[in-house]
Amino acid sequence: MKPIARGPSITVAKRAAIEKIKEVSSRTPGAIRLESGVPDFPTPEHIIEAASKAARGGFTKYTLSAGFLTLRELIADKLARVNKLQVTPDNVTVAAGGANAIAATLIALVDNGDEVLVPDPAWPCYAEQIRCIPGAVLKTYSLAFERGFLPDIAELEERVSDRTKVLIVNSPSNPLGAVFPGDLIRELVEFAQRHDLYLLSDEPYEELVFEGEHVSAATFDSERVVSCFSFSKTYAMTGWRLGYAVAPKEISNAITLTVLPLVSCATSVSQKAGEAALSGPQDCVRIMRDSYRDRRDAAIGVLAKHGVPVCEPKGAFYLWFDISRSGLGSTDFALRLLEEKQVAVRPGDRLSEYPNSYVRVSLATEKGALIEGLERICSLLE
Repeated sequence: MKPIARGPSITVAKRAAIEKIKEVSSRTPGAIRLESGVPDFPTPEHIIEAASKAARGGFTKYTLSAGFLTLRELIADKLARVNKLQVTPDNVTVAAGGANAIAATLIALVDNGDEVLVPDPAWPCYAEQIRCIPGAVLKTYSLAFERGFLPDIAELEERVSDRTKVLIVNSPSNPLGAVFPGDLIRELVEFAQRHDLYLLSDEPYEELVFEGEHVSAATFDSERVVSCFSFSKTYAMTGWRLGYAVAPKEISNAITLTVLPLVSCATSVSQKAGEAALSGPQDCVRIMRDSYRDRRDAAIGVLAKHGVPVCEPKGAFYLWFDISRSGLGSTDFALRLLEEKQVAVRPGDRLSEYPNSYVRVSLATEKGALIEGLERICSLLE
């Protein structure tokens, strides 16, 4: 058998490190798992009941690729109420999770040779999805510690070119927890207008803001902004795989036509669960947000006690902090931490295009385990 000429890509190699950490931690007795961005809350009961009722009622077949009209109507109502966006169901495409909504949007917008400006560090799937588009070019812009993890318009002006097509913005940010002020969101939209770019606004943590206010970019320009949302973090529905994209009608149609060959449609039962999430009681969202804020404050206290520099996250449920005093790169540190202290974290170079000395810790973990895990991390640093 003829050997394969080339090995896996660097993207696959970087993914292998976090998969190894997940695998080892899952079979290590007593391991404290701080690597995964999965809410530790169960999906609220009224959502589960609605899904069960829908399954028994025959909602088990394909839907339109854009999703149930009843769900898209509820999404449009929610967007008006929460995000101050005036849209119709025709502007909404339901997808199999926020990741599917973003992938479909990028495929619909980006052609061979087009550049996409992506924050760094960031959720790694942006880069992976762009690399799946033939001829698409990834360019990064920095979210630096000294700027409170906020983008610099001057740097963006240096990075943009006449081949740039899309600017990706993520607020509240994964992995940084930064919440972009409304004035900065407006500046980013104006930057996109100056250079005739589409702005892809990724907003899965929109309801998890501890200080400040979440502002949707589409409030400043609904014709060039595509907004992507998810039920996963707001309603603890990660496994239900339900999200949606909101765009001008022509682009929305293109996104829907892209969802069709990727997944056909979002799961019918999950869509009915989403209807219950939007139309049912919202106190569950407040309870989860308050709990994450409390855990953040406790975690910041542990790191401050040990002199570990950290930029306090204003939203989402992550801590991103410097482990350079260990003398190790982030992946080596994470592997050693798991072996010696039985704590799993996400290496920073898995979330950045460049090697670095940061790790990400998820606050979506029981408070006692979170504090104990951070104490172990600090003991290895010391």
